[in-house]
Amino acid sequence: MSNPSFDGWTCPIPLKNYPTIVMGHGSGGKMMNDLIAHLFAPLFDNDLLGQMGDSTTLDMASFKGGRMAFSTDSFVVSPIIFPGGDIGDLAVNGTVNDIAMSGAKPLYLSAGFILEEGLPMETLGEIAASMARAAKEAGVQVVTGDTKVVNKGHGDGIFINTSGFGLIPDGIDIAAKNARPGDMILVSGTMGDHGMAIMSKREGLEFESEIISDTAPLHGLIAEMLDVTKEIHCLRDATRGGLSAVLNELADVSKVGIEFEEMKVPVNPAVNAACEMLGLDPFYIANEGKLVAIVAPKDAEAVLERMRKHQYGKEAVIIGTVTEAHPKRVVAKTAIGGSRVVDLPAGELLPRIC
Repeated sequence: MSNPSFDGWTCPIPLKNYPTIVMGHGSGGKMMNDLIAHLFAPLFDNDLLGQMGDSTTLDMASFKGGRMAFSTDSFVVSPIIFPGGDIGDLAVNGTVNDIAMSGAKPLYLSAGFILEEGLPMETLGEIAASMARAAKEAGVQVVTGDTKVVNKGHGDGIFINTSGFGLIPDGIDIAAKNARPGDMILVSGTMGDHGMAIMSKREGLEFESEIISDTAPLHGLIAEMLDVTKEIHCLRDATRGGLSAVLNELADVSKVGIEFEEMKVPVNPAVNAACEMLGLDPFYIANEGKLVAIVAPKDAEAVLERMRKHQYGKEAVIIGTVTEAHPKRVVAKTAIGGSRVVDLPAGELLPRIC
């Protein structure tokens, strides 16, 4: 999909003569209508969005009374374009993944744009086109949205909010409270890629291998896992706070202990080198295309085998187990045979990463 063309923008003065966002683009008048009609509407075109009302009407009868997963998230990443992605595909994939962690199939998204006066129109077009590509890959539709413009110096370019919902198939019960002693802990791939991609771009760091964000939709991988077994007890995408935050949350809510082996957790060598340089722990660094699963022990190997056949699970591994010991605590077994407590991060190690 190519970026939108600005040819034909007309009201009130040809908008192609506006190389940046101005306050009039959020006024609710002709300039805003032109922005919607010539940029957003063509990129996200579908019949539901085409209703163009204050809300979109959905026919819930077609869903046959199934359970619904609903989520919302706001994206304030800096920089807005980074190695491997941008705030646009991040906004789609982030909400798609939040919905998918309940086992749901994501269906519809909303998109709210807060644009700063002075944002280059070409940059907005690039980000909107990226969102459209991400939505197409994920198989979801953007069916309603909103646009606001704030004064220069008050918005850092662009902020995006996406909300969405999907349907949970019958027989699926995935929740943070469901971890049980004996369950196996799986991760879908390397940890820390997104956070360090943001940091390397932000700080101008260069490494032998470029660090690329892992932003990706994970619902297809989860569907493959559920095709093997419905005994997937917990799922989380390891975003802010990384692996550490996810494992601590699951241990706390399920009132169990968690143990994992440090050396089994996959980490990209470039990410590991960057973390060592900056004094960071990759287990605390955000991802945007990796999940943590807690699975019944009898099914763990079969689920792992299926994950490795999917493009977003090729590096999946089993890293540990759920235990009755030390409830609500996460313990890592170190390479030298010792162990250490892996606690929640004390603060925001890398702000503005999503």
